[in-house]
Amino acid sequence: MANPTEDKPLPPLHGTALVLLTIAVAFSTFMEVLDMTIVNVAVPHIAGSLGVSASEGTWTISSYSLASAIMQPLTGWIARRFGEVKTFVVSVGLFVVFSMMCGLATSMPMLVFARLMQGAGSGPMVALSLTLLLASYPKTKQGIALALWAMTVVVAPIFGPILGGWLTDNFSWPWIFYINLPVGILAGVITWTLLRKRETKTFQSPIDVIGLVLLVVGVGSLQFMLDNGNDHDWFSSPMIITLGLIALICLVFLVVWELHAKHPVVELGLFKERNFTAGVVALSLGMFAFFGINVVFPLWLQTTLGYTATWAGLATAPVGILAFLLSPILGRNMHRLELRAVVTFAFVVFAATSYWFSTYDSSASFNSLVWPRFVMGIAIPCFFIPLNQIYLAGLPAHEIASASGLANFFRTLGSSVSTAVTVTLWQHRGILHHATLTENVTSASQPATQVLSQLTHGGSSQTQALGIVDQLVNREALTLAVNDIFLLCAILFIVLIPVIWLAKPPFGSAGGAAGH
Repeated sequence: MANPTEDKPLPPLHGTALVLLTIAVAFSTFMEVLDMTIVNVAVPHIAGSLGVSASEGTWTISSYSLASAIMQPLTGWIARRFGEVKTFVVSVGLFVVFSMMCGLATSMPMLVFARLMQGAGSGPMVALSLTLLLASYPKTKQGIALALWAMTVVVAPIFGPILGGWLTDNFSWPWIFYINLPVGILAGVITWTLLRKRETKTFQSPIDVIGLVLLVVGVGSLQFMLDNGNDHDWFSSPMIITLGLIALICLVFLVVWELHAKHPVVELGLFKERNFTAGVVALSLGMFAFFGINVVFPLWLQTTLGYTATWAGLATAPVGILAFLLSPILGRNMHRLELRAVVTFAFVVFAATSYWFSTYDSSASFNSLVWPRFVMGIAIPCFFIPLNQIYLAGLPAHEIASASGLANFFRTLGSSVSTAVTVTLWQHRGILHHATLTENVTSASQPATQVLSQLTHGGSSQTQALGIVDQLVNREALTLAVNDIFLLCAILFIVLIPVIWLAKPPFGSAGGAAGH
């Protein structure tokens, strides 16, 4: 089944073939990551069209991330069993088929099932896209491959809400799924045509059934708990407590079982590598802080400052400009740089821009909010690209798929935990600030009585005036709460700096991670 021999690996691709493969793989990665966020802005439309509540509509988001999170750590095992090229192409095919099913869905259960299968199909795509790129590029240009790959993974979630909003407003919500069809077919056909003769060796390793069950139940419970915890007031809900306990028990048993299994379904042994551990910890916690900012910022704009979904997207988008421009330059010069210093620089910029955000009040203009987003873009390639190289450094080629899958799983988990924690924290801090500010709205407070008298003189009744003041207090309370989140993220970025220095050089030549 496997064409290349261990003795004589096939030479890297060159010229047009390499350009075509890069486009195909980059677009399939872009499409997969885009689908994580493109649905976010369409949830109200989907819920309305299928006759369900908005909270039920969020199942379209959670079902996708749930299935994707379960499949990511399995990538290495599936690729070893069936071959990396075949797994990637089948993954793209399944993604496209179930994307069409999502668009054609006529009921919520049908859409949730299609999204679940779409997520399962997409799981191996991101990790294998990186593995195939590294294997196909000449060793001296693997830094560029990493840069192009990281660029698509970073830019896609930013463009997701904008593209999703535009398609939903101008066409209808099924089009956010239909656009995957041409991209997916082209990506699958090009990849298969160029790489089918370069299939990796396959091994008929037996299925670790116990590990697989523990993974599915553990990760499934955890993801479901994170996605629905906020709606059910977290641990005051018996359902959330049950899910948390199931997740804890299954994941603890999974770790113990996989460390001693003869043919583990998840390669936890990779954490014995110092660089892999340091890189993945920095990536996961860095993603936690980065994603937290990206979740709370547009929420604050829409719920507190009255921005529309499109304008909130436009205020968020400038972060992608410098990231897009700098990624290829950084990738080309990776071998000249001290990667730990580059990641440190990224954390410093992230911390500085997060602190900058924490100084804004509710009167901040659109232009002033765009600037820190724009500057933050410098840090994105400096964070993602070197970290990929650091955690893959020194690993043999046959472990790259497993390592990439496991790292992507922790990156996804970091994002999921971040969404749950930051949104909950924002709401709780908002309530606390509201209570504190309300203490100042008394007859003894001159500013409060002045505002109330102005409102009553303007024709409002006493009750209406108090209602308006309450809205003003709430606006300021949620703004102070968002400032707290940004400040916490800034502190986390600074705390993460020593973690990356636990990794040890050398990190290979440009992209030497894959070189063995």
